[in-house]
Amino acid sequence: MRPTQGDLGMSQGLEGVRRAAKERKQEKFTALLHHLSIDLLRECFYNIKRSVAAGVDQVTWKMYEQGVEDRLRDLHDRVHRGAYRAQPSRRVYILKGDGRQRPLGVAVLEDKIVQQAVTRILNQIYEEDFQGVSYGFRPGRSQHQALDALTVGIERKKVNWILDLDIRGFFDNINHEQLVQYVEQRIADPRILRLIRKWLKAGVMEDGGWKATEVGTPQGSSISPLLANVYLHYALDLWVVAWRRRARGDVILVRYADDAVLGFENRDEAESLRRELQEQLRKVGLELHPEKTRLMEFGRFAASNRKRRGEGKPETFDFLGFTHMCGRTRTTGRFTVRRKTIGKRMRAKLQEIRQKLRQRMHDAVPETGKWLRSVVQGYFNYHAVPGNGKRLLAFRDAVSRYWRQTLRRRSQRSRIDWERMERLVRRWIPSVRILHPYPSVRFDAIHPR
Repeated sequence: MRPTQGDLGMSQGLEGVRRAAKERKQEKFTALLHHLSIDLLRECFYNIKRSVAAGVDQVTWKMYEQGVEDRLRDLHDRVHRGAYRAQPSRRVYILKGDGRQRPLGVAVLEDKIVQQAVTRILNQIYEEDFQGVSYGFRPGRSQHQALDALTVGIERKKVNWILDLDIRGFFDNINHEQLVQYVEQRIADPRILRLIRKWLKAGVMEDGGWKATEVGTPQGSSISPLLANVYLHYALDLWVVAWRRRARGDVILVRYADDAVLGFENRDEAESLRRELQEQLRKVGLELHPEKTRLMEFGRFAASNRKRRGEGKPETFDFLGFTHMCGRTRTTGRFTVRRKTIGKRMRAKLQEIRQKLRQRMHDAVPETGKWLRSVVQGYFNYHAVPGNGKRLLAFRDAVSRYWRQTLRRRSQRSRIDWERMERLVRRWIPSVRILHPYPSVRFDAIHPR
């Protein structure tokens, strides 16, 4: 569809905000809400998944689509008059890989629309402010770009020590007043600030009752990732960048949301930063997890140094779904960072597939085959990085084995042999192929300088 005049005006207006943010780094934006137009609200509505869960008002996407233009005009009017009221999120829990439950907040559809629209506007400013070390939930940036940057940084800089950061309960402990103070360093439009305060104070509905939210941002809301990035931009990124200027050796930082890894040339500087960072985070209501935050020897000399001291192989660390290890290239013996899928994550995914196969036990074979193809291909799309072939083969073999077990349980008379099973596997389950380039290749293509 060709853009309407309204779409073009909106785009040009937001582009003007971005230019101003780039040219005037210290300027505060006092008038932003007029960019929240009906056209922007419409675009945000159609960007929301049709199958998204309903909030406490039980209004689904399809229900809202009926008479959507009148609904959006009314929503636009309420936002600009100040009559818009944020509703509490519906609290749900999802199972984490370690067996614990993570709370999520399911916002009502109108809150999602307005939050997404405000996020679009604020992104024009913060994308000019955020540091290059930050990759999480930013337009045009991805988890694999963060993984590439980490690998390239370790291999090309003088990294001998890794500090694997873990901020205890980050999303649950964000201080609301501190967050608003951070936002106010760039945003001075009282109407935008009022909206953010409404969302922070909306609370959650759980077990039929309303609970206030004094701290934290609800994971699952459209604006929560941006607010989290703003918080860590001031509380962590800028602080580390300033600290790095007075360091004697090389220091690298890669952050994706609240997951961050730092690399150091000197151990004493790594230990010093850890102590100072603990105090810095305490001032803004956060703390490093004492057990999960680890300092380890890692880099081109780690293996030889530890061997000389009789300490065994270098430690490993996990980041964005992969275990990172010290290694050597087969041809030249040059130091490289090896990566493989985190074992417990893969086992959890296989267990999930096994349970769903049992639920599909009596479905037609082609129907189950199509579902497995989609699941396995989706898994490969993320995990098929160079050096991870063995884990991918193990994953594919396990899925094939679980499928055969399910087919054999359909009937006592059913005895599917391996020859037939191999035909099914070849037809429906994707073969292992490395889908991602080497980290340095993609990193250099994105950052040619």
